[in-house]
Amino acid sequence: MDFQEMSVIEEQSTTEGPHRKESGKRGRKPGRKSGDKVDMKAKLGPLYFVERSRQSARECRARKKLRYQYLEELVADREKAVFALRKELEKFQVWAKEIDEGRVPEDIQTILEDVGALKKEK
Repeated sequence: MDFQEMSVIEEQSTTEGPHRKESGKRGRKPGRKSGDKVDMKAKLGPLYFVERSRQSARECRARKKLRYQYLEELVADREKAVFALRKELEKFQVWAKEIDEGRVPEDIQTILEDVGALKKEK
């Protein structure tokens, strides 16, 4: 009786085993070749990660260099603008002193004549 029960149990376990899904995520994927395994091992090797890290560091340094160049150009442009504005301010201060002294600066006289000429044409 023990022999028969065991044989029945064995038959049931072989036919009722876990069902495999055809589209499962584990196992070999269809269409992949054994050569792909070599590439995967090379990609996952320590040298691959070292080279990838080095490449990432090179790209980071290049981005940093470009960012600093951009900022330096921006600062240079702003410094030029500040210099031009200070020069213009000094010119206006000189004009204000001359007007306070009762004189009309030559530059203002030409500007007034140009504006007057424009008004006469209209």
